[in-house]
Amino acid sequence: MSEAAAREVVIELQDVRRSFGGHAVLRGVNLEILAGETFTILGGSGSGKSVCLKHMIGLLKPDSGRVRVFGQDITRLPEHRLVPIRQAVSMVFQSAALFDSLSVYENVAYPLREHMRWPEARIAARVRACLSAVGMEGVESMMPAELSGGMRKRVGVARGIALEPRVILYDEPTTGLDPANQQRVGDLIRSLQQTLRITSVVVTHELDLCFSVSDRVALLKSGRIAAIGTAEAMRASDQVDVRAFLDGVRDSIEDEPGGRVSHGR
Repeated sequence: MSEAAAREVVIELQDVRRSFGGHAVLRGVNLEILAGETFTILGGSGSGKSVCLKHMIGLLKPDSGRVRVFGQDITRLPEHRLVPIRQAVSMVFQSAALFDSLSVYENVAYPLREHMRWPEARIAARVRACLSAVGMEGVESMMPAELSGGMRKRVGVARGIALEPRVILYDEPTTGLDPANQQRVGDLIRSLQQTLRITSVVVTHELDLCFSVSDRVALLKSGRIAAIGTAEAMRASDQVDVRAFLDGVRDSIEDEPGGRVSHGR
């Protein structure tokens, strides 16, 4: 048995279909996310990447098909029964989704106050540990408006790891960031996987991020998985859909003044 075959499947999508206003976005997605890996979903604008991600935490429910998390079918679970799932599977949103009226400390402490009956000293220690893990020591008293885009992303990740989740879902984690901060976020995703053994699922259109952090990659096209494989295999693939996406992205980057372009979803 191969190493991959022996590892636990932590998230599974089986023939997941979802439409909005009569428009089919997911058209039968099948995926298995393995424990401890960083799995990236690549795709162009409107391919359904973020929609796919939100099904993994029950923020969206499929029209048909099944979603299993840690072996449990969450497809039709009511909100109150999704609470333990969302403690174990954290999502870092594209915007970081910080509370503007709360300090960095209170933002990171928020899930601890919601879900844990801890004394303040223990909360404070956990907040400091989480901020340290993302390289954001000493910013507890700052407000989100005082932070740069890259800093907000890292605080969002700190809040995401506060409850010690087994899985983190990243929705376009480097969108809007300059190259230096994109690199920092990529390094952070890898570091958390290695030091905390966290399983990561990354949705992105950024090839640099994808190939710097990923163990496996899936290409989502027209609501279906067009290709899947290791990062090395996908980068070297001669499959038509893969080459068209990778070469198309590279061409648009090379054509952009300054050599880079920000691609929308």
